[in-house]
Amino acid sequence: MEETTIRILLIEDDIDDVDLLNDALQDNEVVYNMQVIMDGDKVYDYLHSGASFPEIIIMDLNLPKTDGKQILKEIKASTFKDVPLLVLTTSSAKEDIDYCYSLGANKFLTKPATIEDWNYTINSILKVAGKTIAG
Repeated sequence: MEETTIRILLIEDDIDDVDLLNDALQDNEVVYNMQVIMDGDKVYDYLHSGASFPEIIIMDLNLPKTDGKQILKEIKASTFKDVPLLVLTTSSAKEDIDYCYSLGANKFLTKPATIEDWNYTINSILKVAGKTIAG
């Protein structure tokens, strides 16, 4: 089976969570290219830089300098508005979930605590991006 690379834009300030996502993608044999933005205030520049579109945007809500909810609004008001977006955050508050869906998030997941949960997260990422796991 021919492997295709999934292009991911990850907006996440916690390097441990970036590493966990990298590990989970590799453990699930996902071929990917991931651009990571760690500061909320850098997202606006990225959105207007002419960068190529990712196949999925994964973002945290708890970000330094610019709130994740504001970033979600900016993404959905930009040329990136049709890119599937998955919110991956520590919050499980109903108001955060409802807010993200009301702005057009495709999926809202609480950050996983176990390997099995990370595998579920990877499956969700691939589904939202319109990809399937090879094999």
